[in-house]
Amino acid sequence: MDSLLSLDELKGIELMSVDRDSLVDIGDVVIDRNLPQEERIADFIRQIRNPYLYKCGKVIVKVTFADTSETLEDRLESYFASLQ
Repeated sequence: MDSLLSLDELKGIELMSVDRDSLVDIGDVVIDRNLPQEERIADFIRQIRNPYLYKCGKVIVKVTFADTSETLEDRLESYFASLQ
């Protein structure tokens, strides 16, 4: 993961092919809230190296998104409505 990869390439990295020790812990990422939004995003990606695959403590996190027009908010509303 030392070479520069596109976001599409980073998204495609398989969880089982990655050395746990090469992943960044999201707890070590520091966001400078004084930066403009675009610079904060760029700095986050620079620090985390792969926004789709990182550590949170001892847990490896793999982020994926469904190919849908529904938002997370829509899904959460639907989920909580189904609990009633």
